[in-house]
Amino acid sequence: MTVCAPQSSPQSAPAGTPPGARTDGRPTPFTVTADGSYAAWLALGQGTDGWFPERWTLDGPEPYAVPLPGKQPEEPDSQVLPLSDGRVLIRRRVAERFALALLYPAGPGTGELPLGAIECPQLTLLPPAPDGASAYALVHGAESTTLWQVHGSTSCPDLLATVPGRCEGGAWLDRSGRLLALDRELEGLTKTVVVDLGRGGETSPLLQITEQSNDRLLLAEPDSGLLVVRSDAPGTDRLGWGVLGSARPVRFPECLVPDGVSLRPIAAQPGQGLSPEGCAVAFAVQRDGATGVGVWRPVTKRLRQFAAPEGWLTGAGLWTADGGLRLPFVTAAVPCGLAHVPCAEEEAEALTPPRPVPLRLAPQARAR
Repeated sequence: MTVCAPQSSPQSAPAGTPPGARTDGRPTPFTVTADGSYAAWLALGQGTDGWFPERWTLDGPEPYAVPLPGKQPEEPDSQVLPLSDGRVLIRRRVAERFALALLYPAGPGTGELPLGAIECPQLTLLPPAPDGASAYALVHGAESTTLWQVHGSTSCPDLLATVPGRCEGGAWLDRSGRLLALDRELEGLTKTVVVDLGRGGETSPLLQITEQSNDRLLLAEPDSGLLVVRSDAPGTDRLGWGVLGSARPVRFPECLVPDGVSLRPIAAQPGQGLSPEGCAVAFAVQRDGATGVGVWRPVTKRLRQFAAPEGWLTGAGLWTADGGLRLPFVTAAVPCGLAHVPCAEEEAEALTPPRPVPLRLAPQARAR
């Protein structure tokens, strides 16, 4: 799960601000590996320390953080990506290039292994790959987008595919890391396409609710096949859901359109094979300037809302193997914490397994 990186300039933290806390009010770029073992983000140091990468270990009895500062503070538009071996990949802008490197703890300091650079106007790291070892990036051009592998093979950085149009987002549709979904803007419309890395980057449609609708994939859960989408096919821009491999249409539940509330999906429950309707999705819920947490399952047809923990790294969260939702937070007393959200106490209901039919040209349907 990846949250947008900030675009502000570095700044000093006010007196009394805990290490790692943000003061710019922007979303926190907190990224978790696909297996939930590590996370990484740009933390804000005290005084004039500026931004620095920080790695969190999440698979132990208690989470703990390891700072990975370099010789100088990072720019706030640098991007970090955790790997399952504990190293952190960082992307930095250097003049007209984007330089890539691996960071790792090395005694009292930080070790750094350069991975090369790509000269381009804009490069964005994609969400962590399912294997935990590979890393991919999008390079945005005027009329096309190129997909690069930037770590995980001997030839990196390696150009894998060129996709006409401007691509954004990025969601892995399988646990093998072969199928990558991207939201592509082409000829004035945005549709979700699939790039098949096992077929040389071959691109095919994934989501097209109507010919003239803008259809985006916000979240995909590979185990269950649950897809959370945003589309203006119903007449207004709405959240909906479908199932990869199902012949049933995309549905747009009324419970995902609460009055005066903005919803953003942040994480989906893994391990729900053949049970997409029982797969829980966590949302960041914004109302009147305050942000809380929402949990929704298609089968329940309701959105349960919870208060966010103090110091929540807004928009970040992960599901554990036993179905628990954890939210990372930072306070003066707890510099690295995971708060438990009591959202698993829901009644069991019958589920319908999906059929292996591609989710393409799916008609729209409304659901209560």
